[in-house]
Amino acid sequence: MSTEVENEEEVKEVKKREHVGEYEESDECPECGSQKLSRDYERAELVCEKCGLVIDDEFIDQGPDWRAFDSEERDKKIRVGAPMDVMTHDKGLSTNIGTGTRDSNGNSISSNKKTKFYRLRKWHRQSKFSDSKERDLALALGELNRIASQLNIPKSISEDASMIYRKIADEGLVKGRSIEAMVGASLYIACRQNKIPRTLDEISDSARVSRKEIGRAYRYVAAELGIMLKPAQPDEYVPRFTSSLDLSTQVQFKAEEILKQASEKELTSGRDPTSIAAAAIYISSVKCGEKRSQKKVAESASTTEVTVRNRYQELCEELDIDMEVN
Repeated sequence: MSTEVENEEEVKEVKKREHVGEYEESDECPECGSQKLSRDYERAELVCEKCGLVIDDEFIDQGPDWRAFDSEERDKKIRVGAPMDVMTHDKGLSTNIGTGTRDSNGNSISSNKKTKFYRLRKWHRQSKFSDSKERDLALALGELNRIASQLNIPKSISEDASMIYRKIADEGLVKGRSIEAMVGASLYIACRQNKIPRTLDEISDSARVSRKEIGRAYRYVAAELGIMLKPAQPDEYVPRFTSSLDLSTQVQFKAEEILKQASEKELTSGRDPTSIAAAAIYISSVKCGEKRSQKKVAESASTTEVTVRNRYQELCEELDIDMEVN
């Protein structure tokens, strides 16, 4: 009698675990210990294939309540919306009224209905923003999208930048300051955090704000939000610069090796990382027989030819580099 009670208690425990989603295929049958369990979704039963024990007769089918025979049909029957989008002020949760001129049957909409839908769209756009703060957020995220697209910044980095800007807006740090400068600072911080090399000059050109203003906004935001960023390293810029100059991976590896030696001798500290990277690329291009002029290297790094020449001479002198082609 006690054995039957124990078995009933085990079955109840299995049922309880199944209802909270803890039952796994690796569990055993409480009657015979077999792991060969089958799920009958039509009867909502979990059955042991060895002894036939119905372990659970009320488990929930987590799948869809419709059938699809190909991917196209499956996409049409899915009734869930798109995921939240942090790149829009409302995170993509609001609805939009379309601008189509035909109904569901393909017939043209009358002029009266067109006028009606035009007014509805206008009221809908106005009702999207509850206050000026939300309107400014929509403006800022639109500007962020534009800058990120122009600089070919990945979407994941843009999303990080949008979250940083939302924190800035929530803390009230935008008040009295340029929205464009704050957007540029957010994007610069996100790029630095994810080791995606973008200089202040590049962001400044795309944001149509001075480099000085974005730098000031960046320092202010970093101080207020407690963001600590490590200094940019020259080797982070090497892949992008070599790619823009159409140089081989051999040149890239050689430049990274030169920068590693320069870092060990502390030649990179206190200097602009882009100019050091440009000088190393110039040296490696000459050594590997793929020489690019100092002018072209300087243009790819958004620096001056004189700066590249000075850094190149310092590296050659300190690292004892012979510029004769091997």
